[in-house]
Amino acid sequence: MADLMKGKRGLVMGVANERSIAWGIASALAAEGAELAFSYQGEAFGKRVEPLAASVGSDFLIDVDVTNEDSLDACFGEIGRRWGSLDFVIHAIAFSDKNELTGRFINTTKGNFLNSLNISCFSFIDVARRAEPLMTNGGTLITLTFQGSNKVVPNYNVMGVAKAALESATRYLANDLGPQGIRVNAISPGPMKTLAGAAIGGARATYRHTEANTPLRSNATLEAIGGTAVWLCSDYGACTSGEIIHVDGGYHVLGMPQADNL
Repeated sequence: MADLMKGKRGLVMGVANERSIAWGIASALAAEGAELAFSYQGEAFGKRVEPLAASVGSDFLIDVDVTNEDSLDACFGEIGRRWGSLDFVIHAIAFSDKNELTGRFINTTKGNFLNSLNISCFSFIDVARRAEPLMTNGGTLITLTFQGSNKVVPNYNVMGVAKAALESATRYLANDLGPQGIRVNAISPGPMKTLAGAAIGGARATYRHTEANTPLRSNATLEAIGGTAVWLCSDYGACTSGEIIHVDGGYHVLGMPQADNL
């Protein structure tokens, strides 16, 4: 490894288990020398995250509820007290009622719509606002999105709307924070075999379809997504901001399935 992240410190939000995209990113950043803090929500997730954090030499874990202002204040207050500054944040947080990730989008309830947008989009803005004062030497904010933000994906439903809002927020935050040397980007992987991905109706069929039809005939890997995050967070990403970086085997360029699969 090249120690691309040596001397940099960052917060990773959204690790659920070893198959999480957030963990793939955390592993890659740690391998390049980054010092990491991890957030989790609730005791059950804390027990899952603790051994993973320990495996990359981190004992800095913070229980955070992104829907609670006091909880977010406490999180970034603790980072400020322990580290004094922050170089990057990985925001891998999204949520929608699983029961509304099947069937028709038109049946989305108001309550779930507002909750999905709050957790999946507004939380990134809330996190960015608190991270900014700690990024005294510039920094990087990365969130995760998906192709369902701009094209219809069966069963993705309200999450597609939430991700569209998240991508727009990424661009506006990039403009707001650019003068401070803070870059803001989103990574858009293809379908992944994760805890979050499994909540979407028809996930297995979607995974098989994209794997068979991407130009590379392969879905994204945790290693590829992690490497992309390393590039964005490292000094090599110094001039990249406001971008939606696709790591999906090229699937986003297709207008139709491959000829053999029509």
